[in-house]
Parts: sequence; structure tokens; C-alpha cells
Amino acid sequence: MHTKPVALVTGANKGIGLQISKELASHGFTVLVGSRNFERGKKAAISVGADARAIQLDVTDQHSIESAAECIRIELGRLDVLINNAGISHAGEPGRKLEEVGNSGRPSVASLDEVRTVFETNVFGVIAVTQAMLPLLRKAPAARIVNISSGAGSLALNADPNNSHREMFGAIYSPSKTALNAITLAFAIELESTGIKVNAVCPGFTATDLNNFEGTGTVQQAACHPVSLALLDENGPTGSFSNERRQLPW
Repeated sequence: MHTKPVALVTGANKGIGLQISKELASHGFTVLVGSRNFERGKKAAISVGADARAIQLDVTDQHSIESAAECIRIELGRLDVLINNAGISHAGEPGRKLEEVGNSGRPSVASLDEVRTVFETNVFGVIAVTQAMLPLLRKAPAARIVNISSGAGSLALNADPNNSHREMFGAIYSPSKTALNAITLAFAIELESTGIKVNAVCPGFTATDLNNFEGTGTVQQAACHPVSLALLDENGPTGSFSNERRQLPW
């Protein structure tokens, strides 16, 4: 039986997910580096450390999800931490400027196909992965689920006329994170009696390919709070939405 705690990070071959993987490895976890492209995942796992393993995982592919869960069950027997990090901001060509993404996401012009594509990863993918991994999480003594959300999905923050970023609240990315927050709370409520804690976290406006590297924060800064939620003790919160500074309004 594998004795070290086990963490799975989706979308972990780059960006925030890769940094979270490195941080968890430094805390003694066997880290499963989830990646749609297995070869990229293997390269990322090497950079994480000796006890990191690549695992092929496409959160929009049910067969891929089920295969990953079965692989973890056979090889490791349980899962202590699930970080639902995989996410996309749009379904267009890579390298689109934020302004272009914002304009195309306005509700008056947003493509329904793009809405569906983004929700497939950011919402439905989280549900599918979490459902598949729950039997493994239940085998851990104190499992933790951390969903990487965004302040862009906060209805309360974006309803405030004084919020300078509210003009980016469109019909694609932001509502997908609003829905993710709702899913986080739903899982937290259902699992509360089991001791499995489920929380959503905003990592901040981080420079990654999600925003064409127009963000202002580093991946090191972005990884800190998700990792702290993965390491919560029994007195830590569940069903929360927060960043590194405070609780955020839904």
C-alpha cells in the first residue's frame, strides 16, 4: 500500500497547475501531473520531482477521466487531494488579447458554441473529474478538494459599479466561474459529514497563457493559497470562496 499522501492536479503541465504540483511535492506528496498531452505531462513531472508522475487526463473526455481514476486506484489506492485547476478563458485561437476576448464575450454577441466549450472544461469537467475521483478521496483519512475559480465569477463583486473590472463580466468565462462556485458549494454541502473539505479559490490575475500573459501576478504567488487549502487541518473551512487575503462574496 502506498503510504505517502497523493495529490492530483488537473491541467498541471504548465502555469499555476505546474507550480501547485511543485509546492505539493515539497510538502511530501506523490503528485499526479494531469495533462491532456501525456508527453507534455511527462516533461512537467520531471520538473516537479522524483515522486511526481504524469497521468493522461482530459477533463472533457469521460473515458480519459475514468481511465485516470482506475490507474490511481490500481497503483496508489487512494487520493488525498484533488486540485481542479484545468480551465480555459475562451475557445478561440491562442494568443488573443484580453480586450478581444472581452469584446467577443459580451452577452449581445457571444457565440453559444464558445459558451458551451468553456463550460465543458470549467464546469462540466470539474463535476466529471470530482465524481470519478470521489471513491478514491473517500479512502483518504482527510481528503481535500480545491477548485481554481476567479473573482471574475463573483456576482456580488461584479454588481458593484465601483469595480473597475466589471466591464469584463461577459457571457463566457465569468459565468463559467460563477457556475463553478455553485458546484463547489454543492459538493461541500453533500460531503460535509464525511470530513472531505471542498473550497474555491481565486489565485489572482496571474500571468499565464489563460490571459495571454497579461496578468500581473506570478505563478508562485498564485499557488500559495490553493496549496494552503489543500493542507487544511480539521478546523479549516469548507464551502468557502477566497483569495490569499480574504473571503470573497459569491
